[in-house]
Amino acid sequence: MNADSRALSRLLRHTAGERGLAMSADGWAAIADVQRVLGMEREDLDRAVEENDKQRLQVDGERIRACQGHSLAGMPVTREALENSWERVHPTGLLWHGTTERVVEVIRREGLRPGRRTHVHLTPAQDSPVGRRSRVDVLLAVDPVNLAVYRAPNGVLLVREVPPAAIVDVVHGGPEGARRGFGL
Repeated sequence: MNADSRALSRLLRHTAGERGLAMSADGWAAIADVQRVLGMEREDLDRAVEENDKQRLQVDGERIRACQGHSLAGMPVTREALENSWERVHPTGLLWHGTTERVVEVIRREGLRPGRRTHVHLTPAQDSPVGRRSRVDVLLAVDPVNLAVYRAPNGVLLVREVPPAAIVDVVHGGPEGARRGFGL
């Protein structure tokens, strides 16, 4: 991801409030305002959106937003407005969440919570690049039957939280481990 793409993602997901950027509750901001805050030319903004490796950025006419991954603190977005802007889906198979070995026992006890973000990110496939973190050595299998699941425009599946009972398996070794036969 290039520096302009990182700056846009950071502004639209985490720092709009502290930087004085006007933003709607579902994350949209005027492109002209974003350009002013970042000191960015329109062609650089367009290139940053196009080259964003996780397709986190969405443009609609003269407005822009991050598709998902917003911080709660200091941001004008709300969970409700974001959910209303996403597609509600009803997955029939297991969903997956990548994490690290050191937090598995806490998650099994307390469930998955978004922490400082608005939602927990999930994916429909063990080897999906969507929502991939840099360090994943455990995959959690989530049964979505009783969860309100949303799909952001970039394909990331999101829920407010995952209760412990919805975590039905733990696959050690991450996606590579799953292919080698860990867990399932």
